[in-house]
Amino acid sequence: MCADIAERLGVREQYTEGRTRDEWLQKILTDARQKLPDLPATLEEAWKLGVYKVRNPGKPFVAYKAFRDDPVANPLATPSGRIEIFSKRLWDIGHKWELPAGERIAALPEYDEATEGQGDPLRKKYPLQLVTHHYKQRTHSTYGNVPWLKEAAPQTVWVNPLDAADRGLAHGDMVRVFNDRGATVLPVKVTPRIMPGIISIPQGAWYTPGAGGTDFGGSANVLTSLRPSPLAKGNPQHTTLVEMTRHSGGSHANAS
Repeated sequence: MCADIAERLGVREQYTEGRTRDEWLQKILTDARQKLPDLPATLEEAWKLGVYKVRNPGKPFVAYKAFRDDPVANPLATPSGRIEIFSKRLWDIGHKWELPAGERIAALPEYDEATEGQGDPLRKKYPLQLVTHHYKQRTHSTYGNVPWLKEAAPQTVWVNPLDAADRGLAHGDMVRVFNDRGATVLPVKVTPRIMPGIISIPQGAWYTPGAGGTDFGGSANVLTSLRPSPLAKGNPQHTTLVEMTRHSGGSHANAS
């Protein structure tokens, strides 16, 4: 696909370096054999083998062993060469960057109350903390539109039995998860494997809007904020406050 796009841009040869897909796979396999000489030599042998397994021939891996044995001779890639608790880099960033009100970047491991976290007054309106998790049905959003994969592993929202009981919900009920930013409708999975006060929607589901804008694909993105995290500037998908109720409307085809 990317090679075809490159061809339309007039740079197919530069992008592919003159190799086909199979030729690239063979190159990767050949390069990998420099470190793992027991790997199959050809793609045909690799396809027949299927899974290549390696047993650790030595002792268990010890993190930072060289540093632990001799920290002077084997310093770490930190300004001090040691394991750092206080970070001068974070200290400088925290005092130079312009941050929104209420946000800070600490130089020490500290607890900072997150926006839409456990202490946010918004919990009076939206008492459930929404998090997301990776799911066996897809890789992020890739394969999220494959019908038989969706049937084998349906998109559901995980909720603790206590929170389900408070809302009169039973396993398999269709629910509406919502906040001021949006709403999504999907089945509920009632399970003690998630703690009370927390619900989880697997990330990567495809947005499937109904006539009124409500999502019927179980997409957590309609609920999350655009406010970036203070340091990494990532999306804050684990700091989202929501409420959840039984869905009494129709399907995405006729719901408003």
